[in-house]
Amino acid sequence: MSSRTSPISRASRTSRAPRGNLWRALAAFAVVAVSLLIALTSAPRLGLDLRGGTRIVLETRDSPTVRADAAATDRTLEVLRQRVDALGVAEASLARSGDRRIVVELPGVDNPREAAAAIGRTAQLTFHPVRGATAGPAAAPAADGSRVLPDPDAPGSFLALAPPALTGNGVKDAEAVLDPASGRGWTVDLAFRGGGAKDWARITGQAACAAPGDPARRVAIVLDDRIVSAPGMERTVACGAGITGGSAQITGGFGGDEARELAALVKGGALPVPVTTLHQSTVGPTLGEDAIRASFWAAVIGLVCTGVFIVVVYRLLGLLATVALALYGLISYAAVVALGATLTLPGLAGFVLAIGIAVDANVLVFERAREEFPRGKRDAVDPRKPLRTGFRKAWSAVADSHVTTLLAAGLLFAFAVGPVKGFGVTLAIGVLASLVSAMVITRLFAEWILHRPWVRRRPGLTGIASKGRLRTRLEKRPPRLMRRRKLWLGLCGGLLLAAVVGIGVRGLEFGVEFTGGRQTEYVTGRTVDADTARQAVSDAGFPRAVVQESGEGGITVRTGELSDAEQSRISAALGEVADGARVERDERIGPSLGAELRTQALIALGVAVAAQLGYLALRFRWTFAVSAVAAMAQDVLLVVGLFAWLGKPVDSVFLAALLTVVGYSVNDSVVVLDRLRELRRSAPRAAWPDLADLAVAQTLPRTVNTGMGALFVLAALAVLGGDSLADFSVALLAGVVAGVASTVFTAMPLAVILTSGRRDRPRREPVRSARDRNPSGAVV
Repeated sequence: MSSRTSPISRASRTSRAPRGNLWRALAAFAVVAVSLLIALTSAPRLGLDLRGGTRIVLETRDSPTVRADAAATDRTLEVLRQRVDALGVAEASLARSGDRRIVVELPGVDNPREAAAAIGRTAQLTFHPVRGATAGPAAAPAADGSRVLPDPDAPGSFLALAPPALTGNGVKDAEAVLDPASGRGWTVDLAFRGGGAKDWARITGQAACAAPGDPARRVAIVLDDRIVSAPGMERTVACGAGITGGSAQITGGFGGDEARELAALVKGGALPVPVTTLHQSTVGPTLGEDAIRASFWAAVIGLVCTGVFIVVVYRLLGLLATVALALYGLISYAAVVALGATLTLPGLAGFVLAIGIAVDANVLVFERAREEFPRGKRDAVDPRKPLRTGFRKAWSAVADSHVTTLLAAGLLFAFAVGPVKGFGVTLAIGVLASLVSAMVITRLFAEWILHRPWVRRRPGLTGIASKGRLRTRLEKRPPRLMRRRKLWLGLCGGLLLAAVVGIGVRGLEFGVEFTGGRQTEYVTGRTVDADTARQAVSDAGFPRAVVQESGEGGITVRTGELSDAEQSRISAALGEVADGARVERDERIGPSLGAELRTQALIALGVAVAAQLGYLALRFRWTFAVSAVAAMAQDVLLVVGLFAWLGKPVDSVFLAALLTVVGYSVNDSVVVLDRLRELRRSAPRAAWPDLADLAVAQTLPRTVNTGMGALFVLAALAVLGGDSLADFSVALLAGVVAGVASTVFTAMPLAVILTSGRRDRPRREPVRSARDRNPSGAVV
């Protein structure tokens, strides 16, 4: 009976793999085909920091009669939308954020200051019958709304106005019109709705009854306590009948821009509640183009260098993994476009950084496959079997590392604002795409190539037939690092002390996003050093301004609250010493928003630590979770301390880098702790220090190879990404190096100390290597 069933059993097992490969091939082909179609037929939605424009965050305030709740903010948004549409800004975006905030994005505006002033003005428009002229000064409005205002047509004279008889709510439409034939130049044509047309006819009918030349024959159009026009009634206007038809025309010697702005305000009407500007940032279009170009080349060079490194280490499988990485880039890009996510400058950085995450998954699988490859009989081995085992055993570490990074990306999306939110989106998309790339596409390619007879005859080409000299030596004689675990913890404590001293002595240089104020980046006609520029700004009346060089021919000025007139004085002062200065980037943040962003940053870091601790506590024993989180907290403090010593700004982009360091640090610790847990299961009576040494030795090649892949990408970003991404790259480079070191010298010693002191402390027995315990080479 057994002789009959055995062949059937073997046949069923061998047929299962081709069927699985068929489904993987169909799924991979569908994903790649759809991604290619999307990439060829759809354009990405670029953020303002990449295509240029102005971003304004407004906050509604309570008025004496209206509370600024969500409903009032929605009504305000609709008024603002009408104003923006009237200004003719293409592809403008307005959205409510929370109950009281409105985010306005104006791509490609030529004069962001005027646009911001136009859309944010309360603009109370009223129509007043004129009682007569007076030589007295302007007085405060009376209780009934009557007032005395300067006559725009007669300087030095004033008009006494009756209470308003019509408001801007009765205006249906307003349009700026150029009429050169009449000699009036630019005018604003008005159209009234319903009751507004009747009120207009009544007002003009009363004015037409006054004698010619009498000021009472005029109707004053008042905007924000200023008479913008006071037209007199022509002789053709009948007394009592007035101007019918529901239309009128405002004249006043307007220029084209002034007429269009007035038309926008009149058409939009008054805002239901007042608004204040919390944040305003402007980016020139050339700066965005340079950022796209630099990020593109950083991605290309980083991917090429990473691909070459993987090919050298893993040979044929490394080449196939590089092809899968290129497809990963296609899938990630298509996902961003298909979801309609806004691609920002930090988002591009997240897209490039996710390449390192995709490399990590491939490295984990290939290293496990190397462990599973039988020694001494390579020619008789089907290389697909150790590869499949590698995919199966690496899945736990791959899943844990990706989940921890997704937690960091989710926190960025939840707590970040503006462009940094795009970093969280693209990072999350990249993590998910890397799973498809590494666990489906790479596996499909690898099993196909390993099935070729010419490859099976030459197992050395696969890249997994040998462990390598370094790993072989480490496993035969694992470094006894845990014997000096207190020494390593003491050294790490010294580094932490240096970081804390830097934070306390040097302090953190918070950017305007966290302090409030204004930061302007100038492109100068000729290169000037920071001292010369700083002296020019100080002479202009701003001695406390922070002036720094930025790139070639660039100067960045950071101040507190600064008006447009004061900013113009700084521009003029810099222009005198640098042969002209052009504003390339301008960012204004109110102090209340800065304080709120600081609070959000602290909450984000706190939640990040709690989320990672909670997840690790579920996946591992609590001693492992505490050790990993302690190493992660150490990495965060070291990066913050480094920025304190270097005097680099701490802003939202730095926050994005810091939360990414959180994910990367835990990712690295999880891989080693996962191996420690696995070794414990295979040798339950072994001593924890020996198991920890062996876990470090077995995972060190993965740590080095993954770290090298990330360093290639980050180095390319640091060199080619420009000033906008230089500090971001420095923070992540420091975080990657600190993460590798903290795993070995903080997480593992702490895990050994916490675990060895428990009651279930096992009996000590020597641990030599995985192969000594299992001749097949498998750890389990």
